[in-house]
Amino acid sequence: MNSHSAATAGSCEQWKTKDGKRRKSTPSIDTGIEVLGLPFHLPRLKLRKHKTDVKCFHKGRYDYRTVNTIVDETPILHVSFSASAEEGDPPFPVILPMLGCTSAYPDPSLPDKSESRVVYLHGYVSSRILRLAKAADGKSAEGVNGSAKPNNGIPICVVATQFDGVVLALTPNHHSCNYRSAVIFGHAHVVTDEPERLHAMELITNNLVPSRWENTRYPNATELKSTGILRVEIESASAKIRAGTTGEDRNDLKNEEMRRRVWAGVVPAYMQWGSPQPAPTNISGDVPKYIAGWVEKGNKENEHYAYEVAK
Repeated sequence: MNSHSAATAGSCEQWKTKDGKRRKSTPSIDTGIEVLGLPFHLPRLKLRKHKTDVKCFHKGRYDYRTVNTIVDETPILHVSFSASAEEGDPPFPVILPMLGCTSAYPDPSLPDKSESRVVYLHGYVSSRILRLAKAADGKSAEGVNGSAKPNNGIPICVVATQFDGVVLALTPNHHSCNYRSAVIFGHAHVVTDEPERLHAMELITNNLVPSRWENTRYPNATELKSTGILRVEIESASAKIRAGTTGEDRNDLKNEEMRRRVWAGVVPAYMQWGSPQPAPTNISGDVPKYIAGWVEKGNKENEHYAYEVAK
């Protein structure tokens, strides 16, 4: 299904939630439908409050693998942080689109369900978020009895969202969307260790387009110096997934006249890569196989997933 299709459901490794507790995801049984490469049971739930007949999977998850997979498969992450009163910024939260992914340095071979993974974010070295993180890393916070302790960096929130379809029920109140989302809370630090910086740059590049880093010109000294890397040490994280078809009011299901008049179902949605367009300066010839293969594979997987979870 995707790069993490070897995953198994019901992983016991869990991220901590904001209250500091670890929560276990509900184990699932395979019914032929995969969510994030994991087999999920889509049960018929009878919700007494709304008297609905639901055939969908709509649940929070706290295991590392689910959270990491959503982050790594989302091309653009949204990163939120607080503005700095010292710099005279307006008193509003800041949200930026950024490139990033998860990894476990110095051993990137650690499985994606590992607690050791962090989030790496790519940005311009003089951007506001990099400046704030660098300033925070240079300070010390007051510890117990006035003693100094290392600063935790700047607190940030990283959000990844994938949109998989519009769910159109018989009544607007039961409309929904199929989606996958992950929210990460942590502290961001500027990476200054050069081997780790290079690891993150290569990782982020290849996470966007596999094998791209080794098939390009190596960055020169000026380019490397102008590139900033943030390492987000995760404090807590969670994911939420909605997959499946409509949930209908039981009384609506008894109204055949209305059901003949109102169409109900799911309109799948998925990211579709287009045909690669050469730059005016390109003289290398045909599109390389690694790019063409990535486009074809990604389009097939994205379409397959969106239609599978619409059932």
